[in-house]
Amino acid sequence: MTENVVRRVVLSLGSNLGDRLSMLQGAVDTLADTPDFELLDISTVYETDPVGGPEQDDYLNAVVIGEGPQSPRTLLERALAVENAFDRVRDVRWGPRTLDIDVIAVGDLVVAESDLQVPHPRASERAFVLVPWHDADPLAVLPGAGPVTDLLAGLDTTGVRARPDLVLTVPL
Repeated sequence: MTENVVRRVVLSLGSNLGDRLSMLQGAVDTLADTPDFELLDISTVYETDPVGGPEQDDYLNAVVIGEGPQSPRTLLERALAVENAFDRVRDVRWGPRTLDIDVIAVGDLVVAESDLQVPHPRASERAFVLVPWHDADPLAVLPGAGPVTDLLAGLDTTGVRARPDLVLTVPL
């Protein structure tokens, strides 16, 4: 896959260990430092109930929207490197984490590999992804699933609470 076409990229960020807001801001800062990648927007920060996995503390979640020529594979590798830089541990599936970065969409590309699926296969079911994404881009469309507004209409969003007192910023 060539990496010269600039595409809109949607990444979901989450943290429920340590200084959650600092973890998210660190992810934003590091992602903004990615060559040939421009962060365009960041959603409001949301505090969310954990979904699946063991009993654990609430998450802070946000969505960042950017654009660049990176392939989905390159974006996944960058996301994993950023998670590792923030001491992400993968002991328990859907367990607590210092930082989680999911590649939600890369333009209208579809990738179905064992370790990479784009659009994210569960994004349409996750209010903690769709609410912040809709906040950052009310006209967003999840490729293959439809407008985010329509997807949200079918979800319970009570576990997703805006935290306007917590702000993430794009570094200058």
